[in-house]
Amino acid sequence: MNGRVVVIGVGNPLRGDDGIGPAVVEALRDRVPDDTVLAVSDGEPARLLDLWDGADTVIVVEALRTRPARPGELHVLTAAEAAGHPRSTASTHAFGLGGCLALAKALDRLPPRLVVHAVEVADVELGARLSEEVRRALPELTDRAAASVRQAYERKREP
Repeated sequence: MNGRVVVIGVGNPLRGDDGIGPAVVEALRDRVPDDTVLAVSDGEPARLLDLWDGADTVIVVEALRTRPARPGELHVLTAAEAAGHPRSTASTHAFGLGGCLALAKALDRLPPRLVVHAVEVADVELGARLSEEVRRALPELTDRAAASVRQAYERKREP
């Protein structure tokens, strides 16, 4: 184990609430240790697998589509929980994080520790901005992701 910690903000800032992942990564820049890898991804599975390759802890920040929608509601999911969500209800991306995690498991490319911080979204239309509900959730979502990074480094220091 190398102790490498990777935070991946999944999403597209040009698609309204889908930009929440990249927004959290930007907000974390001055809040996490310098050796933390901060990355943004469009959610394409091969890129995600490459980003977390060799990491001990991966923290994914993602927009979550639910029915009925409760925009701004926060969720913390394990890899197994995220992998179990059907694509149509779990992700704003074509393949979906759940599908990517299932693929990673099948390929034996899941990191030892993976946590997903997600927020339910309202609008993912091209050209839209973050909705008011999701914008209000941004500080708490960022705090939760930062806490996961801190916990990863605390585990790293344990004998």
